[in-house]
Amino acid sequence: MSTIQRDPDDRVQILDDSGHVRENAAVPDLSDDRLVEMYRDMRLARHLDERAVSLQRQGRMGTYPPMSGQEGAQVGSAYALDAEDWMFPSYREHAAVTVHGMPLSRTMLYWMGSEAGGKIPEDVNVFTVAVPIATQVPHATGMAWASKLRGEERAFLCYFGDGATSEGDFHEGLNFAGVFDVPAVFFCNNNQWAISVPRDRQTASETLAQKATAYGFEGVQVDGMDPLAVYQVTRDAVEKAKGPGPGELRPTLIEAVQYRFGAHTTADDPSVYRDEEEVERWKQKDPLPRMETFLRSTGRLDDETVDAIEAEIEDRVAETIEEVESMHRPEPAEMFEYVYRDMPERLDEQLRYLQRIRDEHGDDALLEG
Repeated sequence: MSTIQRDPDDRVQILDDSGHVRENAAVPDLSDDRLVEMYRDMRLARHLDERAVSLQRQGRMGTYPPMSGQEGAQVGSAYALDAEDWMFPSYREHAAVTVHGMPLSRTMLYWMGSEAGGKIPEDVNVFTVAVPIATQVPHATGMAWASKLRGEERAFLCYFGDGATSEGDFHEGLNFAGVFDVPAVFFCNNNQWAISVPRDRQTASETLAQKATAYGFEGVQVDGMDPLAVYQVTRDAVEKAKGPGPGELRPTLIEAVQYRFGAHTTADDPSVYRDEEEVERWKQKDPLPRMETFLRSTGRLDDETVDAIEAEIEDRVAETIEEVESMHRPEPAEMFEYVYRDMPERLDEQLRYLQRIRDEHGDDALLEG
């Protein structure tokens, strides 16, 4: 059975929770080297995440949204894209954008408050980070429609969280995508919590994938902590977006069921609204040991390779941190420069007010406050 043409509640899995291939499941047609690269990128994502949280706690980085637990969904889906395809991230897709060509340094700079972090290299097909919830959904739909009108053969992969499905932009974007049959793949990272609001308080729908039915196209649910299943589902959706079969619409809604192990952001305390027992239960599905077990049990990975990967990743992240911390740190006044082309009077008043209180009290006093 295709991973796409199935009931929305028929969750796709290839690896079981321990990392072994499930009975009657097929491993994606990827080379051994490519599968090991996928594991390497997942390990990179986890290490980057740990270092970024540490940097924030040390005051060397601003508020940061951790992604640990979601590496399988991000890396698996990003591997399904071709170079010409576009990616529309939310604010947590650090691993996905890295796979699709975004330099690590740009991601680090973004969360350090530097405008340079938001500048996408011209040869990287990644849209700018969307912090407001679901605003990127209509953007992806519009760009996909424009591409279709130009006769291009590209897919547009749009990420968002489960909380975004409660926003109007989500419904408008998907409705438009169905009506105009655009080559978009909508990827919902259902990590069970929209900050402190649990999944079951956001919708009475049995699945989020089934919401696609209202818009006339297919929705599929996948084990988001199984990188192989995520890859295969996303790849099938990308291929359908570019070349649908008879009677098929191009769009697909993917619900990747997963969990964020850490806080919503480093400004959040998840212990207030969820139990540690729940976290530990989901950690039994951790995508990293699942992928490693699969690779080891099939002879694709050994201790020597794992050690080399770890050393390579640690060096790469350390070098990136050294690079970005040696660069210009933005001044507080710079936050006003990039909102509008011509600064409106109300923003100019705020800038002057900031300058007055800095002159009057000094930055050290303001930071202590």
